[in-house]
Amino acid sequence: MLSQTVEYALRAVAHLASEAPQPLTTEQIAGTTRVPKAYLSKVLQALVRGGIVHSQRGVGGGMTLTRSPRNITILDVVNAVDPINRITSCPLGLAAHGVRLCPLHRRLDNALAQVENAFRKTTLAEVLAEPSASVPLCEFPSVSSV
Repeated sequence: MLSQTVEYALRAVAHLASEAPQPLTTEQIAGTTRVPKAYLSKVLQALVRGGIVHSQRGVGGGMTLTRSPRNITILDVVNAVDPINRITSCPLGLAAHGVRLCPLHRRLDNALAQVENAFRKTTLAEVLAEPSASVPLCEFPSVSSV
């Protein structure tokens, strides 16, 4: 349902949040998030245009978040790179349906609305603070090798 671009953007902002306020280069972010550097550059450009990430060139430069992770929602990130497309009229172009969605497309749009709402209510800080044995972007030694 969510594009690879959204997945990459979420990985990038999660990593930036975990290293804040230190600026990170595209290469550093790519290495940790396992996102191809060339693709990540495009994703980061979209995040800059979307007001999520700030880019500073030169010595000591790099990428940083423009706001605290408490003030960045998952929906902010999604909308910056690949917004959720709600269904506002018949996807089949049936004139008889007009803007009244059939039961199938109405239910699909309702599901998209719920996803959008959940993302709107979830901040990056909440995701990173949630207790879990699986920490985003980090590999841990297996239990047998500890």
